[in-house]
Amino acid sequence: MSEAPISALLRQVAAIARAAGEAILTVYREDFEVMHKSDSSPVTAADLAAQRVIVAALAQLELVLPVLSEEACAAAWSERQTWQRYWLVDPLDGTREFVKRNGEFSVNIALIDNHRPVLGVVLAPVGGELYAAAAGQGAWLQVQADEPWLGIVTRDLAKPPMVAGSRSHGGRGLPLLQALLGDDFQSRPLGSSLKFCLIARGEADVYLRRGPTSEWDTAAAQCVLEEAGGAVLDLQGEPLRYNRGESLLNPEFIAVGDRAIDWSGRLRELVVDG
Repeated sequence: MSEAPISALLRQVAAIARAAGEAILTVYREDFEVMHKSDSSPVTAADLAAQRVIVAALAQLELVLPVLSEEACAAAWSERQTWQRYWLVDPLDGTREFVKRNGEFSVNIALIDNHRPVLGVVLAPVGGELYAAAAGQGAWLQVQADEPWLGIVTRDLAKPPMVAGSRSHGGRGLPLLQALLGDDFQSRPLGSSLKFCLIARGEADVYLRRGPTSEWDTAAAQCVLEEAGGAVLDLQGEPLRYNRGESLLNPEFIAVGDRAIDWSGRLRELVVDG
């Protein structure tokens, strides 16, 4: 089998994600305390352990850049607006799923360049699946550490379509999904950014998010999905972009696998309720 055309940097970031995953699993296997941040979202020792591993390892790379992470004080916009390239990290996406011990959480590391995710790694620590992508290098799945890298691509829109849904957040998007897809679609709930990866590997077609997410929740998986052949669009049909202003919240968005469909045109034709 020929070697997958994956850059040294992408392999290094994948190794960092796996190291963070091991730190997470050390906590996951034991009793742990659940604390809450000022916005009432949960945080555990696993989030903080993964944060320490990732930040320390990124600082050792030849490519030394600023790091923006969920589990660290965000740099002020006056500083961030000067950044063209930086690391965007969610050490543990899906803490609610971690607390439930259902395995549906992930480590997310992205490289942002000029408002776009140009490298992304998403690891599911419990199963061991690691998704990796970089601009021009395609999207890849490594089922376990040290196993071969398998190329992944999205599929044509299935009949009926499969909608990846949030495990812990509500279903406000049903009217828009019906307008885009009709009434005949199936749903598969899944936690964290793994929903994007399900589309990237050709096992789902659409993920619609109505409601708030932060930039670190989506960037790594967006890169994976885009390199696999899909897209992540805001509800005006424009690609999701990063470091756009003081707020680190994303607009509402839809992730799709079949880019042959004019999703942007469909979205613009619809009147979307606020």
